[in-house]
Amino acid sequence: MPSQFFGLNIAYKGLLASNAALNTTANNIANVQTDGYSRQRVVQQASQAIRIFQTYGCAGAGVDTLAIERIRDDFYDTKYWNNNANEGEYNVKQYYMKQVEAYFDDDGKSTGFKTIFDKMMIGGIQEWKKDPSSTNAKKQFIGTVGQLTEYFNGLAGNMQKMQADINQEIKTKVDEINSLAGEIATLNKQINVVELSGSKANELRDRRALLLDQLSLIVDVETRETPITDANQPDRETGAHRFVVKIAGGQTLVDGTEYNGLECVARASYEKVNQSDIDGLYDVYWANGQQFNLYNTAMGGNLQGLVQMRDGNNGEYFNGKVQGVGSIEAKDSPDGKYHDTVTIGVTQGYLQDLNFCNLSEQGGKIMLGNREYYYDSWTYERSYDENGEVQYSYTFTLSDSARNPERLTNNCIDRPATVGTSLKYQGIPYYMNQMNTWIRTFAEKFNDTLKSGYNAYDNLGCNLLTGNMPSADEQFNFVDDYRYDTFTYEDYKKKYDEVFDAEVARLVGEGMAQADAEEEAAKIAKEAATLKVSDRDDSYYRLTAMNFNVSVAVEEDPDLLSHRYVKGDGVEQDALLDDLKSIANDKDKMSFRGGTASEFLQCILGDVALNASRAYTFQKNFSDISEIINTQRMSISGVDEDEEAVNLVKYQHAYGLSSKMIQVLTEVYDRLILETGV
Repeated sequence: MPSQFFGLNIAYKGLLASNAALNTTANNIANVQTDGYSRQRVVQQASQAIRIFQTYGCAGAGVDTLAIERIRDDFYDTKYWNNNANEGEYNVKQYYMKQVEAYFDDDGKSTGFKTIFDKMMIGGIQEWKKDPSSTNAKKQFIGTVGQLTEYFNGLAGNMQKMQADINQEIKTKVDEINSLAGEIATLNKQINVVELSGSKANELRDRRALLLDQLSLIVDVETRETPITDANQPDRETGAHRFVVKIAGGQTLVDGTEYNGLECVARASYEKVNQSDIDGLYDVYWANGQQFNLYNTAMGGNLQGLVQMRDGNNGEYFNGKVQGVGSIEAKDSPDGKYHDTVTIGVTQGYLQDLNFCNLSEQGGKIMLGNREYYYDSWTYERSYDENGEVQYSYTFTLSDSARNPERLTNNCIDRPATVGTSLKYQGIPYYMNQMNTWIRTFAEKFNDTLKSGYNAYDNLGCNLLTGNMPSADEQFNFVDDYRYDTFTYEDYKKKYDEVFDAEVARLVGEGMAQADAEEEAAKIAKEAATLKVSDRDDSYYRLTAMNFNVSVAVEEDPDLLSHRYVKGDGVEQDALLDDLKSIANDKDKMSFRGGTASEFLQCILGDVALNASRAYTFQKNFSDISEIINTQRMSISGVDEDEEAVNLVKYQHAYGLSSKMIQVLTEVYDRLILETGV
């Protein structure tokens, strides 16, 4: 039978439960504007009933307050983080694509491409035609050409500055990841310390969730929480948990109280991927030295958007198959060191045309099979097989043993070879390469026309469009010996036959058998007849938007500029000028992406507008989805002021009733003790 004071104990428990509920409600109201705060509630349970061995069986023992728990749905957190990663990616793309649009924009009044190009190719040539032999007319035309070169110089400078800004922002985001990871690891420890005692670390868990919200905007986030059991009693949970955070497609960033930090390492000048890349682009590594894959398609977030803007090449990267390996002896090497060489056959159209080439001329890294090597230089090669089919290949000269401790072997033959990686987004390298391709093609056709005519001195014309050398106060000559576009099968066959016949005669004369001599001579002849253009030669590959310029010699003496086809013709002869003018609108003279030279801006703006529109659309869509998910999430975990006001009244009444019960029982005990008995 329960004690006479049993009722007082029940009322006391009710008073405690109501008081806890009131305090929790007050805490909810106080944090109604706190970011990341989850609504809390008191978990109550009827106390275990007492058997009293009466007809009614058991007597209720009041209420137990088990815990104060946060109201949170992990399902909505996961949805929010996944969507946040997408929104973060397109936030970055939208911001930077607006800048790219502004750089390429031409309103017809400012110094945009179409305005400058028309001024040169229509207005400039038209004025020159009025007096083709006039030195002053030539000088004025050269001035309009100079405006075009300055336009591309400025545009390329802006694009490289943007690349530098993005590169620095990547470092900032990596630092943010490290900061968030460190704080999450610290919170994991604090949460476990609190929850080992049986309490719930609600506020700490809210703080951790808020940090994960911030992290998911930078990079994709995946979390897993598992209870930690007693090693001696595997069925007993200790109350602590192991909380793991993974990013970038499942790479562990935080594991319990430890985190794996990231660091940015600037590429050396000999580690460039693209010809137009700025020096010092960052690669990211884990603290343990392993490389963090920046090109992981599952990465998401600001980081993925930044990487795609900085390195996006529209999938146009160097790739081919290893055809053979060789070596350069130390005595034959310019630096006096032994070097391996590797020849790689290519089939991609943008690799077969050197005007599209974006390989660095300062050296870089090349992946041969599954091994990475450094290379110092490369040579483009064009030859023909016995059926007259053209063959394209590149031969890379690898760095010495200081950078490549492992020697190259025949095991890599027929295996894939790549420089850089395929990143199917039109980022800065793509737009820079588009400019370089147009400039090289246009300069080639323009200079060819000028060199086919005669100047005021009755000499053949010279190049007007050229580029400044990077390390000397000189300009490129663009020697015709490196013109692969004019190299035909007839040229190849003629050279091949000459060398073959001479070598067979020489080898047979030295005593070699006829069959062996022919086999050896064929190898020598093929090598000799192959057109080779190295990254150090004066080819149009060396011309870029950054170094594009007008010939200094022609600027100083405009009469070097040719203006007629026939030596000694009258001063009014202007057929050459008509041909120059036709380069702008005649696809047979010059074609760029299926259009004419003057349609360059339309092609580029089409790409820019599409990417900008796509970025805006996706950013808005993901932003709207994020708002919807967050609304759903807040409907569960957010604090509703009206609901809390109702709870306040409810718990106030409960508290009052428990107090009233104690008052009633006090009167009962007073009557029982003081007025009952003798």
